[in-house]
Amino acid sequence: MIDERFWTHRRRSTSIAGIVTAELALLLTGYFYFFRHVWRWDLFAVGMTFVVVKLGLMVWYRFTD
Repeated sequence: MIDERFWTHRRRSTSIAGIVTAELALLLTGYFYFFRHVWRWDLFAVGMTFVVVKLGLMVWYRFTD
């Protein structure tokens, strides 16, 4: 059966995966903009979606917890 350790490891790994994905999207946006002189809106949107959701949840949990 599944115990608490599984859920803790799943939460941590999902959080780290989301952070790494958003950082990679923002870094690639910077690379394309500064070195190739092309603005990639799709990568920027992925990175900023993470930032907005993360900050929104931080505020939500601050006031409801």
